[in-house]
Amino acid sequence: MLAIVAVVWVLFLIRGLILPFVIGLVLAYLLMPLVNWLERNLPPRQKWPDFKRVFSVIIAFLVLIAVIGGFGYILVTTIIDASVSLIQGAPFFLGQSLNRVQQWLTNVIATLPPEMQQEVSRNLVEAGISLGQNIRDAFFSWIATLQGTIRMFLGFAVLPFFLFYLLKDSEGLKKSLSRSLPQNVAFHGRNMVTIVEMVLGRYIRAQGMLGLIVAYFTFIGLLLLQVPYPLALALIAGVSELVPTIGPWIGGAVSVFVALAMAPEKAIWVAVLFLGVQLVENSLLVPRIQSAYLHIHPAIMIFLLVAGSYVAGIWGLLLVGPLTATFVEVFKYVRDYCEGKPCQLPDFSRRGN
Repeated sequence: MLAIVAVVWVLFLIRGLILPFVIGLVLAYLLMPLVNWLERNLPPRQKWPDFKRVFSVIIAFLVLIAVIGGFGYILVTTIIDASVSLIQGAPFFLGQSLNRVQQWLTNVIATLPPEMQQEVSRNLVEAGISLGQNIRDAFFSWIATLQGTIRMFLGFAVLPFFLFYLLKDSEGLKKSLSRSLPQNVAFHGRNMVTIVEMVLGRYIRAQGMLGLIVAYFTFIGLLLLQVPYPLALALIAGVSELVPTIGPWIGGAVSVFVALAMAPEKAIWVAVLFLGVQLVENSLLVPRIQSAYLHIHPAIMIFLLVAGSYVAGIWGLLLVGPLTATFVEVFKYVRDYCEGKPCQLPDFSRRGN
């Protein structure tokens, strides 16, 4: 248990470096069933296992590229169309908006006493100066983080090769690691890896379910509001849901941007729709779905999500659920071993908490 805690802490310290490899592990988990199915069913059976494995991995790669390419095409097409419409209508829209804001401020300031009018004008000037300074500081901060961004980009550049060898040699890697350990340690090590894989699989399915639910309700809402590209925007919202904390804001921002370009009068209602969906999701769906898949009570899950986000921000919010479920199952396994009981792997087929 202490070793697991130490490993998790080290991984947290180098989280920026290992992010591409974590994504590679998740993609390998998602693609592995397809690779195994293709390897079993490609003719001729029971022949040329190495060739069939490589060929199955290549097909899985093509499927992954097709899915990512299709989603990218929908995203880019939607944003380009919205950008063209926004650029065409931007002069009138911005001029009208600025004129309204200026008139509103003038009317508000005119109702104030003369000394307060001078104070408000001075505060507005200071606010403009402060805004400029904040933009400058943000620019220099971005320059300072550019080096870390380049390192992460290099990590993503090797991601396809890392994923290929994971899919091709995963069983060989497990067997090689198992043979290098003493027999008793290897037995428990395999079981620990199985527990982690089972918990990770349940967590990925929970996140996928959340994405589907968010996409469904977003599609219905956008359809009722008659916003252009409802299916594309719903898909973007569902996929962005897989990114913790900032993902929903990205999906909402894209939808508001498209509504602002295509139907400006509906942009505020699109923002209200996304706020409502996120409120329902964060207060009801996330604790309930993650608790059902990870077998943690919803009340405990709510506390864990709040504590994880407080301690480690986005990473804490993302990892607190699967880490807690893993610790619980490993503790049960070790407890049974110390008490002389048969060591059983967790039964995730049962429902409830």
